[in-house]
Amino acid sequence: MSGWLILAFAVFTEIIWALSLKLVQIYPSRWLMLGSVLLSFLNMGLLSWAMKDIPAGTAYAIWTGLGAVGVTIGGIIWFGDPLNAARIACLSLIVAGVMGLKLAS
Repeated sequence: MSGWLILAFAVFTEIIWALSLKLVQIYPSRWLMLGSVLLSFLNMGLLSWAMKDIPAGTAYAIWTGLGAVGVTIGGIIWFGDPLNAARIACLSLIVAGVMGLKLAS
């Protein structure tokens, strides 16, 4: 399996994991907490696996960057986090940086 595809799965699990932390705060539950912990292990394992084919710095920057964008969008959609021009501009810069790293790899 391609390192880039594995990295995409790692980004997805990163987003779900971070959003699950917010859910644990809203709906405290041992099961949600356990799910959060398991997602964390899966997330790190996928990132590590992706780094077999992708430079570590590139993989990590893409993982954190797209994870931050995904969590921000998820927070806006599901938790009513604020959306304004400054946030959109900053998210755009993160996406531009991620695209630059992908192109440079």
